[in-house]
Amino acid sequence: MENNELREIIEKCAKDNRAAQEELFKLFYGKMMGVCMRYTKDRDRAQEVVQEGFIKVFDKLSEFDFKGSFEGWMRRIMVNASIDAIRKRNRQPFSTDEEYMFNDASVEQEDDSDEMLTKLKAEYAMEAIQSLSPAYQTVFNLYVIENYSHKEIAEILGVSEGTSKSNLAKAKQNLRSILKEKFVKLDR
Repeated sequence: MENNELREIIEKCAKDNRAAQEELFKLFYGKMMGVCMRYTKDRDRAQEVVQEGFIKVFDKLSEFDFKGSFEGWMRRIMVNASIDAIRKRNRQPFSTDEEYMFNDASVEQEDDSDEMLTKLKAEYAMEAIQSLSPAYQTVFNLYVIENYSHKEIAEILGVSEGTSKSNLAKAKQNLRSILKEKFVKLDR
């Protein structure tokens, strides 16, 4: 889609044009679902967050000034909606002493081809990230995937930079353990 077409859709959405809002929703739903899935434990919860995020997008659409990437602007809203959802579900999820237990899910291996192995490893990686505690998962996603600095993460989550760094280190440690165990099983 060209920038002029997107701009026209956005301008119509800002005027509460329902057809344009539906079109914008359809254009960005998949990408924004992917963003929210990184912060939630299941698809149903991610869909709820995407819905809440789009409500915020439509409410704030008149504030978008067309100076930066619309997708980036929307992504930031979805990340914030995801963090808000985590805060609602967990009163204090961002502690430095948090211990989190994760379950080992066994997966049947049907095909030994490189393509199948690569697909399984990607699924394991996503599954591993989703098995982290909300605090670790959020900091990991914000730092590694969204490219926020620890200072920005601390401001967003209302924690210290040290807590952000600690949660990231623990998230990486847990991910290594989970993935190492999964990949050892695949190699057998």
